[in-house]
Amino acid sequence: MDWHRDSPQWSEILAAARNCTPPEGLGANPLWPIYGPLADRGSHQGFVIGQIGQSLDGRIATPSGHSHYINGSGAILHLHRLRALVDAVVVGVGTAVADDPQLNVRHDSGPTPARVIIDPSGRMSARAKCLRDDGARRIIIHSQDVARTNYNTTPGVEYLRLTRLQDGIQPAEMLSALAGIGLRHILIEGGALTLSRFLAAGCLNRLHVLVAPIIIGAGPISIALPPITSLDDALRPKVATFVLPDGDVLFDCAFSDNRRSS
Repeated sequence: MDWHRDSPQWSEILAAARNCTPPEGLGANPLWPIYGPLADRGSHQGFVIGQIGQSLDGRIATPSGHSHYINGSGAILHLHRLRALVDAVVVGVGTAVADDPQLNVRHDSGPTPARVIIDPSGRMSARAKCLRDDGARRIIIHSQDVARTNYNTTPGVEYLRLTRLQDGIQPAEMLSALAGIGLRHILIEGGALTLSRFLAAGCLNRLHVLVAPIIIGAGPISIALPPITSLDDALRPKVATFVLPDGDVLFDCAFSDNRRSS
């Protein structure tokens, strides 16, 4: 498996996504099992994938919040490839404020997707890197009851104003609103709370968990779902594993048909 920037194998994947139909024989490409579900756009109208990086003991940061970088360069390359294959990358406002991510594609070739920030209360700074005008769409998901934000006057930013219930804006409603503006292939990138809400709501077709060979011992965990009383109620995705060059392991989790329809 060629895990290098601008590799011929990756170029084939990008071409398949661009043409919406996998070329004959692409199944022989060793990257196809990982990226094919996103790249083969001709087989589904929409696709939602989540991605999280963690330690062996399920931590995404130390207790002080230090997280750069739990995962290695292979996992970072993988994340940027996922971005290049989707219409939009989604993060919660907590991640946008804490990490100030750029949410673009710069570690490999491919287009930068729309950037979507879930900010129900309108608290993100207008100086956030993800709001910079670099040609990609910038979209804020607000609660309908928010009258003013820190970035009301930021040129070119689009807004989706949705209903906020007691437990927040519902993942399915957000996905429906994004589909309504042409964004159907979605990456839920972070943080852990946002990813967990989409997973709990049954809104993920796929989940990629990148596990680094380190043990942190304490700190925030990657996934937190409502409690269950029996293991019969546990989620049991179909899982394939891939070892990345620097020792990280990718768990590719495919959910059954009771997840969001593909």
